[in-house]
Amino acid sequence: MEKSGPTKHWQILGILVGKLLQIRPRWHSGLGAILVIGVLAAALPLHAAQPVAARRIGYLTLDPPEVHAPLAAAFRQGLRVRGYIEGQNIAIEWRFAGNDPSRLAGLVAELIRLRVDVLVADTTPAALAAKRATSTIPIVVPSCADLVAAGLVASLARPGGNVTGLTLMSPDLVGKRLALLKEVAPRTHRVAVLLNSDNPASEIQLSAAKAAAPGLGLELYPIPVRQVQDIDHAFSPLAGRVDSVLVTDDALFDANLTRIGTLAARSRLVSICGYRISGDTGCLMWYGPDLVALFPRAARLVDLILKGAKPADLPVEQPTTFRLTIDLKAAKALGHTIPQSVLVRADEVIK
Repeated sequence: MEKSGPTKHWQILGILVGKLLQIRPRWHSGLGAILVIGVLAAALPLHAAQPVAARRIGYLTLDPPEVHAPLAAAFRQGLRVRGYIEGQNIAIEWRFAGNDPSRLAGLVAELIRLRVDVLVADTTPAALAAKRATSTIPIVVPSCADLVAAGLVASLARPGGNVTGLTLMSPDLVGKRLALLKEVAPRTHRVAVLLNSDNPASEIQLSAAKAAAPGLGLELYPIPVRQVQDIDHAFSPLAGRVDSVLVTDDALFDANLTRIGTLAARSRLVSICGYRISGDTGCLMWYGPDLVALFPRAARLVDLILKGAKPADLPVEQPTTFRLTIDLKAAKALGHTIPQSVLVRADEVIK
């Protein structure tokens, strides 16, 4: 079989150098050395010009592309500062499920067939789909309500398998969100909890809410939905039955916050959501981690894995920045006044 690429070039080089060394003594030794050096210099670009294979990342999210755009940009930037340029030395295979969990298994199978070096799986359903599909390809989860409770890792300190990433700490924050609802609307006694019954992370958050509610004098009314069209039906019986609504962390709700906010306002409900991405509107309040800040950190974990680290040895990371956002326009539409004690703690006030 004929050899090609760098091996063939160096074989040719060897023959040429050998011929030069056999030149008769009448050739000046200095000239011979120059010729040898010239041949070597000419041959080096042949080897250097060979393309370097790019590492390949498979990226899977439940979000639609337009909703995920700020997070994808943050992930790219996190790679860029570590020397990875998409289309040059790194290839990213993007897959967006468009809030349809039934597509996740097929999309992750596509990525595995592409022989990706690492899988990035955002949201709990995407991460679970990736973990079910492979136990060998490293998986990085940029955001998940609780990786331990979802069964993705053995523990935060020692993940123990092929998965690592960042937790949103959603169960730990649910009690604080309920307390904020009570502080902003002291007459609140009945709280609707909007949750996605197809997302295990929603059930984890509901359990945390049930644990916190009695101490705040609150009764909870779980409102399960499974798809976009269920959201309107979920709100229709709430007017007059509940005082406020807690929106659990979930990709389906992230993509429909404006609609949720409109329905909550129509039912005269004070609402609180988790993390806010720039431009989001709808909820009266948000309290949660700075979601965009998690994605450059996920890129750092990908970098470590591409350099040889094992997910089992990379502890799950927690958010370091939390933000409270108040939408005064939404409050005005409800005829509700936000207490000054809450406003002074807000990181962002939408006027």
